[in-house]
Amino acid sequence: MAEAHQAVAFQFTITPEGIDLQLSYQALNQIYLSGVRSWKKRVSRMRSLVRLFSSRKPLLYSYQTSLPHLPVPAISDTLSRYLESVRPLLTDPEFKRMTNLAGQFESNLGNRLQRYLKLKALWATNYVSDWWEEYIYLRSRGPIMVNSNYYGMDFLYVTPTPVQAARAGNTITALLLYRRKVNREELKPSRVPGTVIPLCAAQCERMFNTTRTPGTETDVLQHWQDSEFVAVYNKGRFFRLWVYRAGRLLSPREIEYQIQRILDDPSPPLPGEERLGALTAGDRVPWAQIRKQYFSSGVNKRSLDAIERAAFFVTLDDEEQGMKGDDPAGNLDRYAKSLLHGKCYDRWFDKSFSIVIYKNGKSGLNAEHSWADAPTVAHLWEYTLATDAFQLGYTEDGHCKGEVERSLPHPQRLSWEIPSEAQASSSLAVAQALADDVDCHVFPFREFGKGRIKKCRISPDAFIQISLQLAYFRDRGGFCLTYEASMTRLFREGRTETVRSCSNESCAFIRALEGRETEDQCRRLFRKASEKHQNLYRMAMTGAGIDRHLFCLYVVSKYLGVESAFLKEVLSEPWRLSTSQTPVQQMELFDLKNHPDFISLGGGFGPVADDGYGVSYIIVGEDMINFHVSSKHSCKETDSHRFGAQISRALQDIMTLLSADAKTTSSSSSSSSSSSSSSSSSSKDKKLL
Repeated sequence: MAEAHQAVAFQFTITPEGIDLQLSYQALNQIYLSGVRSWKKRVSRMRSLVRLFSSRKPLLYSYQTSLPHLPVPAISDTLSRYLESVRPLLTDPEFKRMTNLAGQFESNLGNRLQRYLKLKALWATNYVSDWWEEYIYLRSRGPIMVNSNYYGMDFLYVTPTPVQAARAGNTITALLLYRRKVNREELKPSRVPGTVIPLCAAQCERMFNTTRTPGTETDVLQHWQDSEFVAVYNKGRFFRLWVYRAGRLLSPREIEYQIQRILDDPSPPLPGEERLGALTAGDRVPWAQIRKQYFSSGVNKRSLDAIERAAFFVTLDDEEQGMKGDDPAGNLDRYAKSLLHGKCYDRWFDKSFSIVIYKNGKSGLNAEHSWADAPTVAHLWEYTLATDAFQLGYTEDGHCKGEVERSLPHPQRLSWEIPSEAQASSSLAVAQALADDVDCHVFPFREFGKGRIKKCRISPDAFIQISLQLAYFRDRGGFCLTYEASMTRLFREGRTETVRSCSNESCAFIRALEGRETEDQCRRLFRKASEKHQNLYRMAMTGAGIDRHLFCLYVVSKYLGVESAFLKEVLSEPWRLSTSQTPVQQMELFDLKNHPDFISLGGGFGPVADDGYGVSYIIVGEDMINFHVSSKHSCKETDSHRFGAQISRALQDIMTLLSADAKTTSSSSSSSSSSSSSSSSSSKDKKLL
């Protein structure tokens, strides 16, 4: 997903002094530190084990200690899979050169680096995840807005209430109820869909009360055990809103009451306050320097602490969003851009997630990426939407239910003393240029969904991924390195792996289809490409992927102070098509039969490569697929709306191809059945005679 942006041209430097022995010490020390972090987590998990044995139901973290460790693939296997993945993208001379580079790497440096990785895999819980978090996310010095953070949308067709304060009241309540379930470990452990196989739940640990704080070389994720307040932004002012009183969670109606007080507050922003959030949207080093110099003591530190220690961040937006008015398609695009970056200063991009409640009651979220991946946030957001609409509900006039204790103290307005040199003008300029360059297009594909795809005996994800390959080929006239995010949560502390979904098989199908070969030949090649994609996905999920292994080998090489031409080239290859499916994990929460309009729009992310596309999609019910496409206006070769049209066309063309086969098969079966019936009747007649 958005992590693909950080993985392009990934590099970092380590400058230890001394001889090779000291360089090796750097690598061993990092492996040792990874193990220390792992063992600390193991000790903290003992509490869950004790609770598991005293409980009849499995708790959220019940299966953590039984999950296997992510295996280190054989280096020969990774290299052969890598070469296979790039074959359709290279000319014969280029492929020969890359094969030689891979061979030299395997016979010389590769096996040395592999030994360090195997040592880390023995000592640490997961040989990838801590380095992935550190070097792909936290050490990135560019803006996290657009480049890393991603967004989630509200229902497509309905808004449960048009009252902004009421929507905020129910949404905040639902999120805090989810946090209570996480803290008490009452959430059901996630499993592989359709199986009893558990998935790692470690990413839930830092969901709330968490902030990414900037540093000059690397950022740090700070997590607090609890927080009894949320931070709220409205009309350029920051507030601390206490959501507990004497240990009691406020009712949704009380939170609505407090939110309305904020909306009615007439006080103007203090100097530098309105655009303070832009510091979190721009480059990380200036923010780190300003934070250290002007926000490390006094009133500014106290107010910043209130934001950073909050359970989460809430923006009461003064705009209206959603699919509304005379231009629903354009409004969806604007809605996506608003959630992705807003005004560049009215979100706090460092928080684990920020909730946005619009003036017309529409909602959405923006999530920071380093602490967890999209499925974890999607699970939270599904619960929030369903609890808001179906459990908490609203009165007939659109207000939250419950009583109000009117003696509640007013929300606390945060104070600031921000000198002109600490104001966010340069960060805002960087963020604004980045935001203005984003071309977002969101569209529901209603022609068919997974129901019809499954009737063709095809994996819906494989169908969509091959369609994306066809759309890209038609849009750009060729193929490109394609990133599809896959989870590795079958393993303890697993995060993601890359499915390189541009394969020899998918390219062969597309060339045949565009070359007007026979339908039978095209169908045969499509099914072969589909099977290949499913196999690539299974391998990525089960620890036999390519990219995380190569990434970790590169990290070890940097600690050893050695250069690899092969690894350097592999890690700098651009992902011009970055894709991700947003999974629907809790369909039982949504009664689409009785409430068919309560369909989720899913979410999306910014473009990964300057000359490429970011595509997110969510398969909703049996008959709809929602797509989110992003690119950059500054690239004259890309256009999100044009690519969206190509996606729709590709989906329909492939379905037409497969449907023709289904009709032929059905007709043949019908004829066979008819013949069989005639034969049976004739036989009966003979017996009667």
